[in-house]
Amino acid sequence: MNNVSRLDFTGQQIYVGMDVHKKSWSISIFTDQFEHKTFSQPPEVGVLVNYLKHNFPGAAYKSVYEAGFSGFWIHDSLREQGVECIVVNPADVPTKDKERATKTDRVDCRKLARSLRNDEIEGIYVPPRPKAEDRSLLRTRHGMVKKQTRCKNQIKSILCFYGINIPDELATSHWSKRFINWIDSVRMERASGNLALKVHLSELTHIRQTIAELNRAIRALANTEDYRNNVRILKTVPGISILTAMTLLTELYDISRFKTLDKLCSYVGLIPNTDSSGEKDHKTGMTGRRNAQLRVILIESAWTAVRKDPALMMAFDELCKHMTKTKAIVRIARKLLNRIRYVLKNQQEYVPAIVQ
Repeated sequence: MNNVSRLDFTGQQIYVGMDVHKKSWSISIFTDQFEHKTFSQPPEVGVLVNYLKHNFPGAAYKSVYEAGFSGFWIHDSLREQGVECIVVNPADVPTKDKERATKTDRVDCRKLARSLRNDEIEGIYVPPRPKAEDRSLLRTRHGMVKKQTRCKNQIKSILCFYGINIPDELATSHWSKRFINWIDSVRMERASGNLALKVHLSELTHIRQTIAELNRAIRALANTEDYRNNVRILKTVPGISILTAMTLLTELYDISRFKTLDKLCSYVGLIPNTDSSGEKDHKTGMTGRRNAQLRVILIESAWTAVRKDPALMMAFDELCKHMTKTKAIVRIARKLLNRIRYVLKNQQEYVPAIVQ
């Protein structure tokens, strides 16, 4: 009994595909030659790590799961316990037609493990936890601004529905203090109508206060050691405010991870979709793959930059000779992104009409 040999997988690689959900994880384990097992387990990193170390002692472990609601805490926890992990864009996982037709958690985790073993997938960039939390602050503000717009539209919809016209003297000062006071003074025919309008107005007031609080927090964050210098440099670029600079820094994290301008533009979404075959080369508009926050703020900033930067103004005028303004501004946004990349990589302030 004392001569029982111990398992030793030293030098071997174990591949783990994970389909993660809130209440359970589907796990599929592959070796270099075989599929070991597919099973479900509680949503706990420790349970998986203990299973791997008990059944494959001494092996090197590599795992993968799809980016989604669970964020990156699973990735961080696995790495802390000695399991290499990557997070993959779900759209980039190779899929067979029969796997699309019979999609289950077991199918998904086996597909991930197989693709990982065959080196067919590439992980996305996983930011450090502090940077991800800073990004959450900026994204929360973005979400609150969208809620504010929705709330304003709901209020104006009520006014329009009951034929309540906005006074001429307030027509050009929507959502000023005077305009909000006027809405508060509007009286409907019944108490139910008054309450409906009052609830929307109270929601708008709360959202505005929340956005103001978030703005103060973002300005304070921009003045910390982690961001102060880069924000100062970015503000020298036409069209870049503190808010835009902080959005860029928290979404891009490290500009050096983009080796070329084309890779950066691809990440932001400032490239066209292409449908090419043989001699045909058809462009179908901007790509659907994008960082939504970055593409929006860069195009907005480009409209400001063309008014402030002579070189961009001249380029915009030239582009407008053979395309619409909306198409021209996308190309200006790409030029603006090139300027942003330059000043961040070289830690130099922007000089108009010199940096291209």
